[in-house]
Amino acid sequence: MFVIAIPVNRDLGLENRSKSNYGKGLVMEEIKDVIKVHKNGRVERSSSTIESVTPFLPPNLDVTARDVYIDRPTNVWARTYVPKRDEDYKFPLLVYFHGGGFCVGSTSWKCYHEFLGNLSSKARCVIVSVNYRLAPENRLPAAYEDGIKALMWVKQQENGPSSEYWTKYCEFSSIFLGGDSAGANIAYNVALKLEMTSPINIKGIIMAQPFFGGEKRTNSEKSVSKSSKSTLNMTASDTYWRLALPVGANRDHPWCNPANEGVQMLENTRVMVCVAEEDVVRDRNTEFCSALGKANNQVKRINYEGVGHGFQIVDKSQVSQMRKHQMMDDIVNFINA
Repeated sequence: MFVIAIPVNRDLGLENRSKSNYGKGLVMEEIKDVIKVHKNGRVERSSSTIESVTPFLPPNLDVTARDVYIDRPTNVWARTYVPKRDEDYKFPLLVYFHGGGFCVGSTSWKCYHEFLGNLSSKARCVIVSVNYRLAPENRLPAAYEDGIKALMWVKQQENGPSSEYWTKYCEFSSIFLGGDSAGANIAYNVALKLEMTSPINIKGIIMAQPFFGGEKRTNSEKSVSKSSKSTLNMTASDTYWRLALPVGANRDHPWCNPANEGVQMLENTRVMVCVAEEDVVRDRNTEFCSALGKANNQVKRINYEGVGHGFQIVDKSQVSQMRKHQMMDDIVNFINA
């Protein structure tokens, strides 16, 4: 049983999820059935799209999940996943960021809870899934700052009041960052900030369909957006960026378009980029991988045929389920390389 000597709340994910009547009013920005931003600044997120769940997991996974606070004043919290321990084995640790265009999403969403519970079981790793602040109430770099807070919190567990537990279960020399879509963007930018400000050594970054953009449309942005396999279209993408970027910034801002002016080298950090064939950001992901390589980064690009953006999280089709298992195997191999 996972016991930790800091305040926890099994229902924290339900307690902190967005509550909305998704009602009427003068709307300035909207993604249908996802988010509305009113002229008076009120933000409504649809609570009917994806179910939020408690940390319960099926016993056969041999993984225990709990919700913990990272930073109470800003309401940043995380859901932790800890596999059953065998003898003296210490688990690698993955700090994960969910997707949602920086504007929606939660680590308590059922789709993320199930995916990460299964990944923790299969990869035999501890996962800290971070519930960061959302835009437009908290525009970038708020999510990046919350990512740094989460890494500092993780590092504190090595020497803090709960260190006996954490050092028993976690290998702190084997910390990975990961995420999908906007969460992959956060993982990359957190890694960049850590390079400049922190002694924490990140062993690798796992980026599934990282959410990037730019002012000039790529071929995949022009063509794939019309595909039924893509859960992200350009209308939604543009809206997310208008709501997430600093006021006055355009889509060539380096947080949106890191390949525009060349990416930085990540010292001693391997990068895995998962690219979906039927994804509007496919070409952005490919450009990003090329830019990483030119900057002498250790990058591994893996292509997944016949699937679109976020397939491993939201798409239940047979081909997506096959590719999801393939992705999990690829992540397991990357972590254990």
